[in-house]
Amino acid sequence: MKDTTKRSVLRWIHIIFALPIVGYIYGPPAETVQYLPYFRFIYFPAVVLSGLWMWKGQVIRRLFSRGPDDRNA
Repeated sequence: MKDTTKRSVLRWIHIIFALPIVGYIYGPPAETVQYLPYFRFIYFPAVVLSGLWMWKGQVIRRLFSRGPDDRNA
């Protein structure tokens, strides 16, 4: 998969999972309380992880792609 395709997929995941959070913030509190576990454990972590991966994904890939002898150098 090309890097541009990966960025596009991550960007859309970030946008799609952020939309319910906007609805939670601006929705009436009485109606949004029942969805609180979804926001805590699904939507918010997905937005944070996809944002961090788009921001610092190259560093994480570089750390895991090196061999064990390259890390000490």
